[in-house]
Amino acid sequence: MEYIYAALLLHKAGQKIDEASLNKILAAAGVKVEEAKVKALVAALDGVDIEEALKTAPLAAAAPVATESKEEKKPEEKEEKKEEPAANAAEGLGALFG
Repeated sequence: MEYIYAALLLHKAGQKIDEASLNKILAAAGVKVEEAKVKALVAALDGVDIEEALKTAPLAAAAPVATESKEEKKPEEKEEKKEEPAANAAEGLGALFG
């Protein structure tokens, strides 16, 4: 995944995605660079319109919704307590933006 992230970072920065650039980014991130993976990624991205690929890429699936069984059902009081910090956090963010 790091290799893809590095390529996307180069793309976002408007830089050419080549082996030397990928190696620099991965090394700076502390990733042990595997030359075969770098070469394969550069070859795979040759001629690919990354902007178009990002627009048409399927979104990551949302986390599956857990169904509660009778054993897992929690009291509503605990759920209410969990919601309060989120509300306070939202109020705090609202104060930042005014």
